[in-house]
Amino acid sequence: MSESRYDVIVVGARCAGSPTAMLLARKGYRVLVVDRAVFPSDTLSTHLVHPPGVAALRGWGLLDRLVATGCPPIHTYEFDFGSLVLPGAPGTEAEPYAYAPRRTVLDKLLVDAAREAGAEVREGFTVTGLVLGDAGDVVGVRGRGPHGPEVTERARVVLGADGLHSLVARAVDAPRYNENPKLMVGYYSYFSGLDMDGVFKAHSRPYRSFGAWPTHDGLTLVGGCWPFAEFNDIRKDIEGNYFKNFALAPAWEERIRDARREDRIVGAALPNFFRKPFGPGWALVGDAGYCKDFFTAQGISDAFLSAEMCAGSLDDALSGRAPFDTAMAAYQAARDRHARPVYDFTLQVSTLEPLSPEFEKVLEGIDGNQQGMDAFARVNAGVTSMERFSADWGGAV
Repeated sequence: MSESRYDVIVVGARCAGSPTAMLLARKGYRVLVVDRAVFPSDTLSTHLVHPPGVAALRGWGLLDRLVATGCPPIHTYEFDFGSLVLPGAPGTEAEPYAYAPRRTVLDKLLVDAAREAGAEVREGFTVTGLVLGDAGDVVGVRGRGPHGPEVTERARVVLGADGLHSLVARAVDAPRYNENPKLMVGYYSYFSGLDMDGVFKAHSRPYRSFGAWPTHDGLTLVGGCWPFAEFNDIRKDIEGNYFKNFALAPAWEERIRDARREDRIVGAALPNFFRKPFGPGWALVGDAGYCKDFFTAQGISDAFLSAEMCAGSLDDALSGRAPFDTAMAAYQAARDRHARPVYDFTLQVSTLEPLSPEFEKVLEGIDGNQQGMDAFARVNAGVTSMERFSADWGGAV
């Protein structure tokens, strides 16, 4: 077998792949990143980066670059339940803001950072399959660029950062666990003339939810959610149902009426599962290894954190400090330890069911108490666990 040209080939260059590649390249590893997209490139995403994800960008030296693009900071998360409205600070003193950068901006920034760190990046490259060794382990990829013939590249590890429908995960038949069905469907678009003044605003009504937050170019992302059981009915008239939601909050409906929609309405329904994120010669990071409903908008922050965990464990394995299986089992354990509370909370709230009487009393109890409202905002931002909130303020969802 020919010698590996690379230590790691990363399939997928977005929010999980490029950061992992960057971190490994900064440690001196030979890294190839491939993606079928050519950046800047958009993708289906509500692109909210909660404060833990912002902290990762700061730690990588990339936050100032993001801020320089003109992405507005989000200092308040406001939750409107009809009978009460709870505004709170989502972050901490050290990391007070969230951001919602367009993926055309964020992903390009991350790809550039990986390239600057020393990774080789091939855009417009489609992986057509994996290369297996004599023992059945993964030793490389096959693929082609936009104009050339199919080529084979070899590596010590192939890392699937290629999302929910990961080719790498499917090719190795990565086992799934903690699976749950799709719970909700969501659609979103962008509006001008809808100034949010640094506020992420979410409306919750029984079996309906809609929210808005500011992004680049003076635009605001406005999304709506329905139970997945209604998916077939909703998609018969996506635009009509999208706007019908807003009538549940008349003041918001009026604001939308005075704004201008600037893009088409797009959306999706996501499954909920974990995949085993490693095996002989391969690993998974980001949505390829762990996916959930986007109701809590934790995908990008989770991708950043799993990139750090994965890069650290791959460094342990590639450097020889630990056997591959030992190092990557530690990655899986760390990922799941972080992800499981977020996953469980997402499953709870993605049903869009009415608040339980017990939890409604808890929220009524913190109404007007800024410390309590901040704590609730931080649960939704992934800063504080629901378990911690319940211990401090009583009740559960």
